[in-house]
Amino acid sequence: MSVRDGFIEVTGGRVWYQMHDNGTEKTPVIILHGGPGSSHYSLQGLKELAEDRPVIFYDQLGCGHSDRPSDTSLWNINRFVEELAQIKEALHLDDFHILGHSWGTTLAAAYYMAHPEGVKSIIFSSPCLSAPRWAEDQKRNREKLPINVQITLNTCEKFGTTDTLEYKEATEIFNNHFVCRMDPKPEFLKYGAKYKNKEVYNLMWGPSEFHVTGNLKDFDCTNELHTITIPTLFTCGRYDEATPESTEYFSSLTPGSKFHVFENSAHMPYIEQTQEYLQTIKNFLS
Repeated sequence: MSVRDGFIEVTGGRVWYQMHDNGTEKTPVIILHGGPGSSHYSLQGLKELAEDRPVIFYDQLGCGHSDRPSDTSLWNINRFVEELAQIKEALHLDDFHILGHSWGTTLAAAYYMAHPEGVKSIIFSSPCLSAPRWAEDQKRNREKLPINVQITLNTCEKFGTTDTLEYKEATEIFNNHFVCRMDPKPEFLKYGAKYKNKEVYNLMWGPSEFHVTGNLKDFDCTNELHTITIPTLFTCGRYDEATPESTEYFSSLTPGSKFHVFENSAHMPYIEQTQEYLQTIKNFLS
């Protein structure tokens, strides 16, 4: 297995990429990480997919090993679509599969709508394809939390104190239900926090997974899903903030797509049910 990494010039700076390749001629898969601003770090286990085909990771501009420019005008979806097009050019990818997770699915959909050429298939892993629908789903998810946690979240959001410790602690309880249900959490996840960029996340999304105030808050491509004509797989966890109901709905709008639920996972089935996740993705790609 060969592993090579390097930097690619994109609009606004340089992004870091890494390619795992066992020398097969099969079409590569490019991994679009979540966030925005979260890095590929938690998804690195997907390098196991390189047993079958080349796997390409990259850290989107502003996070991970990539440059962190201070120009806030860079943090919008159109520039991230342009960035992926520039990576495709630099790596001479004629054909490729896309696996997007969370915000990575938002980016995957926007990229495909703008540049369908060469995209062989898309995996929408825990998708966010409608920010308004996501926000509605999180309202319902919050109602499943203990009442004191709900009150803390609502009060902090009302008075603009979402940077307080009490809000962070209440958010953690939400995350334990709907993001990663493992207890204890894998040690390596804590290490990955340093690769995140809160500024990008806040500007594009908001102060938390469930309080959407950023420039993506009106993003919704559900009316365009019928235009996806390539093989498509939608996956999520049973307890995912990307709810099974919404994920299945997106799948129903996408001609010929497949839908899979990981029964013992929330938003990180690639960590919570690693072997089933990898096998499901491999089966689809083959």
